[in-house]
Amino acid sequence: MKNLKLKSARAELDMSQAELAQAVGVTRQTINQIESGEYNPSIKLCISICKALNKTLDQIFWTDTTQILPKKEIIENRVID
Repeated sequence: MKNLKLKSARAELDMSQAELAQAVGVTRQTINQIESGEYNPSIKLCISICKALNKTLDQIFWTDTTQILPKKEIIENRVID
């Protein structure tokens, strides 16, 4: 899943992928892979990215699961997919 929140936060600061990568000690390609959803960063890297962008983990990396999980129906106190 693409991380558009990361790309948006970076753009708000007029920061390139290369600049963010340098700030957190990774390659530009790593930032590109995180933004495109091809790479899941470690919690340590997530924290570094958030500090560099002055954002919280929730603001950048939290995914609303209601958008990606199937909706469930409740019928007679039973959850059905």
